[in-house]
Amino acid sequence: MTILANYIPFQDPQGGPNFYMFNPNALYEIHIDNSGAGQEALSFQFHFTNTSKAQALTVGGKAVKIPLIDSGPFSGVVNPPTLNVRETYTLDLVRGDRRSGARSSVTNAAGGSATFDKPVDNIGDKTFGSASAYDTYANQHIYNITIPGCATPGRVFVGQRKEPFYIAVGKIFDLFNLNPLGPEVGGNNNDLEAKNISTLALELPISCLTAGADPVIGAWTTASLRQGRLLSNAPATGLNKVSLEGGAWTQVSRLGMPLVNEVVIGLDDKDKFNSSKPKNDAANFADYVTNPTLPALVQTLFPAAVAPTNFPRTDLIAAFLTGIKGLNQPTPKPTVLAEMMRLNTSIAPVAIGAQNALGVAAGDNAGFPNGRRPGDDVVDLSLRVAMGALCVLTGPTDTLAVGCKPSDAPAGGLALTDGVRKTSLNYLATFPYLTTPLPGNFNPAPPAGSTYP
Repeated sequence: MTILANYIPFQDPQGGPNFYMFNPNALYEIHIDNSGAGQEALSFQFHFTNTSKAQALTVGGKAVKIPLIDSGPFSGVVNPPTLNVRETYTLDLVRGDRRSGARSSVTNAAGGSATFDKPVDNIGDKTFGSASAYDTYANQHIYNITIPGCATPGRVFVGQRKEPFYIAVGKIFDLFNLNPLGPEVGGNNNDLEAKNISTLALELPISCLTAGADPVIGAWTTASLRQGRLLSNAPATGLNKVSLEGGAWTQVSRLGMPLVNEVVIGLDDKDKFNSSKPKNDAANFADYVTNPTLPALVQTLFPAAVAPTNFPRTDLIAAFLTGIKGLNQPTPKPTVLAEMMRLNTSIAPVAIGAQNALGVAAGDNAGFPNGRRPGDDVVDLSLRVAMGALCVLTGPTDTLAVGCKPSDAPAGGLALTDGVRKTSLNYLATFPYLTTPLPGNFNPAPPAGSTYP
């Protein structure tokens, strides 16, 4: 099974001179729930270190440090001599509670090192020579890993990728300033097409993640910072030394199912959601799922898209908090309502080129909401599910056991869309699946017939 956790969105490829590095004072985690308890059974923890090489040029007889992260063309090796900042990370596996469980190091299968190099971002074609040369350089940072307690090795890659998500984000958040019944492909521009992102990618043996006979697992990712931070007015002695961090880890970011924080959780509770754990979702956020505001907002903007009438929205409880019966719901059905991405690992994957971007709704049970592949159109699907698509798909006899029927969702069968669509062919066929990041010298021309102000 592959897990991709993306951080630092909306990266302009031209983001020099420092480009984009993971926070060395943060803890990035990927959590696995294999019991339906709404809490982590396994946590993969990433810690980053950024080390300056303090490269200098002699100017007027004095050695003066350069202001850039590179000092010349790269030779293509993992840690090229012209790279001025080396970014490395360690990867730990914690079994049980993420803070008090048994911790052990994930190591490089070739040599046993517990420290891994992260490739620098795609600074540009002059630095690397070409797009293919950056690929060669970055691919050296795909490591075979030894996972404690697991007889089968896995793989890890951490680095910049071309932003895989696709969405008409500007028009959507401008009060759905688009035609939701327009063409599903090509109706609008993908506002993320010219952006990069930073990815934590793990390829893990399924047998090392599941527990017992149940093939369903859940996953989510978090980032945490130390409780205390002291800013210093003393001169820095190296990278990131102008502050002191201390205290317990405090979670500041959480992501499982797509678009939950953006369009499900109320504005005043977004930070609360980011700091919360899935097992507490029923107490803290249930109303946002059972009585969602998005369908009502859509109806006010497009009166023909009538919001579902079944309350509480048990169909959304299945989609977001328990999994769907017979698809990706743990057995027995969990009593804890917990938002996370769920995957039935016994369902065989569909080959690239044969995948349907509409996933389960189009008969492709290896797709969203059973896991989430890069090509799955989660924007269209999330909009349709919010408007009652599961009530229509379940039929009059409720075969999906979501607690509603087609008549509950007048707009549940509409092909609602943001007009942006990719397919599996837009991504790589091999790990880490996300494509080469756009280079820093990328400078798109203005659209035909227009000029920049």
